[in-house]
This record gives sequence, C-alpha cells and structure tokens, in this order.
Amino acid sequence: MPQQRAAVRPRMRGTERSMARRAELIAIGRKLFADTSYDALSMDDIARQAHVAKGLIYYYFQSKRGYYLAIVQDSVADLVAFAASGLAMPAVDRVHRTIDGYLRYAEHHQAAYRTIVSGGVGFDTEVHAIRDGVRESIIATIAEGAYGRSDIAPLARMSLLSWVCGVEGATLDWIDRPELSRDAMRELLVKTLGGVLRTVEELDPAYPAPRPARRDT
Repeated sequence: MPQQRAAVRPRMRGTERSMARRAELIAIGRKLFADTSYDALSMDDIARQAHVAKGLIYYYFQSKRGYYLAIVQDSVADLVAFAASGLAMPAVDRVHRTIDGYLRYAEHHQAAYRTIVSGGVGFDTEVHAIRDGVRESIIATIAEGAYGRSDIAPLARMSLLSWVCGVEGATLDWIDRPELSRDAMRELLVKTLGGVLRTVEELDPAYPAPRPARRDT
C-alpha cells in the first residue's frame, strides 16, 4: 500500500504542473489577443511573443484555433461567473453591476468580444456555443433580479434575449467608436432594459416590471 501511494503522488504533482503550465499559456494568450484579432497573429508570432517553443503550444492545445478557443473560454468564464454572483445585492444594483462588468469585458478584450459576437472565423459552432452561454447567463441574471427566478415564460425570455442581442450590437459599435463613457453607456442600457421589462408586463401581467424602491423624504 505505501508503494502505491508513492507511485500516485508524482503523477499528481505532474498533473498539477501541467495544469499550471497550461493556465500560464492561457494567461499569456489573453494578453496577446486582448486587442489583436485571430488572423493577425501566426503561431510563430505567438511563440515568439510568449517566449515559448511553438511545440509547447501544440502540445497543450493541438492547434492555433484550439489555443484561441481556450483563451476565449477562459476569459468568458470570468464574465459569466461575475454575472452569476452578487445574489445578495438589491436587484437594481446587481443589474448595474452586471452591465458594467459586461462593458468592461468588451472594452478590455475587444478582439475576443468581436469573435464571440460575430461567431468566430466563418461559422464556428464552438464560438457560437460560447456566445449562447454568455447570453443565457445574462438573461438568467436579469430574470433573477426582475422576477426572482430564471425559469421564465417564452415571451419574457424572448424579450430579454432581444435586449441582449441589442446590447451586443450596441457594444460592438461602442468599442469601435467610444464616443460615450462607460458610465453613460451603462445607464443607457439600464434604461432600455427598463423599457423592455415594462413592455413584458404590458403583454403578460404575470411578469410585472420591478418598481423602484420608495425613498423616505
């Protein structure tokens, strides 16, 4: 039995080192692709700027596309986790926080954001799946804040999905032409969301729009 434990431990340490090395390469890639498109960097460019052998990237990710998808998935995971957190916050504050986090992500990961929203190179089902996951996370966050649950009727869900798709288009334009501050952009999106929620209430009274909290005077 002691011999078995001794045999297992080195493999565990090796796995941990491998995972740490992979995470390090993804962190490097996130910086490289933060504002550089997929096509703008060759594998030779990536290896040179990352100060690693090209074969190491192939070892962990099999291809340039595999490496890029891992980078996008890793950075989007932060966004999704952020949107899903803050459950103890008041609904309005959580919506503001979620939208601000979304805009920050787009602002600081412009190339990745464009890839996600536009669907990648050609019709890329894996990138579409990443985009759909982000959409569903945002919809769930808004629904939880507005209605206290994420399982909502088709009309309410379609209304929120339409808003999210509009946010994607507006955000793409904003990072190309940042004429509005992030604060102004956030308030604009919050206001348009309020209009969507009131429309949902009008069409389906079972989903009343949240009312602003009354303040004592």
